[in-house]
Amino acid sequence: MPHSASTRQDRHDLTEPIMTLTARQQAIKDDFIRIRNTWAPQWESILRMDCEFLNAYLHLSAVPLRHNHLENKVKEFIYIAVNASSTHLFSPGIQMHLKAAIEFGASRGELMEVLELTSTVGIHASNVGVPILLEVLNEEGLVPSAAAPDERREALKQHFIEDQGYWDVSWDALLNLDPDFFEAYAKFSAIPWQAGRLKPKVKELVLCALAAAATHLYKPGIKTHMRNAIRHGATQGEVMEMLDIVSVIGIHGALVGVPMLEESFNSPAASPTQRP
Repeated sequence: MPHSASTRQDRHDLTEPIMTLTARQQAIKDDFIRIRNTWAPQWESILRMDCEFLNAYLHLSAVPLRHNHLENKVKEFIYIAVNASSTHLFSPGIQMHLKAAIEFGASRGELMEVLELTSTVGIHASNVGVPILLEVLNEEGLVPSAAAPDERREALKQHFIEDQGYWDVSWDALLNLDPDFFEAYAKFSAIPWQAGRLKPKVKELVLCALAAAATHLYKPGIKTHMRNAIRHGATQGEVMEMLDIVSVIGIHGALVGVPMLEESFNSPAASPTQRP
């Protein structure tokens, strides 16, 4: 889990060791708490199993904290989005970064808007799938049952542009083949754009983060929302910092797995020859 404001996921003081640590382990733990202002039992487990791995992760995840191109609460919005994405759903990270965002001054409405933006990621199934359907129909000698562009489709396209500020060719096939579904999705995805709690630049950075996450890697979305963010005023440094933040979610494998690994060797059922 990347940086957050002060948070507690264990029941002891952040600086109170739960076991005897080596001098090196204690120094890394102290650095982690100082830099990240958080600690949790999962980190303790990684610290015991391989403190140098934890130290390397600490310095990797701290890069965007040093550069500091984005507001602290905006960093947390990005963490929340990639943790809450349907492609990841890392509950401990969602909870941790919601708390951190609130401590950095985020409002209930802003956080709801982040989660609403996150909920739109499922549409990429249609963005990718509908053009493939057209290819398959063509290969099979079948004519797609879609009408030529008409007044309704053109109106739906214009409403989408007015609500969300852009159009991309990836929407063309869906609009053509299933205007009913496109209309319903357009209304659904427009909700976080209507209240205006988050700046358009921030919305686009959140959407770009969702597409860029290792659990998704949806290239058309990365480019579209990166372009949109820049057109709304995002700097190179801000976009790069968003990518830095998203690039560390691989640590969640260790956060989940290392405590299980440690328990496997420490449990009474473990063979004495297996124990460290």
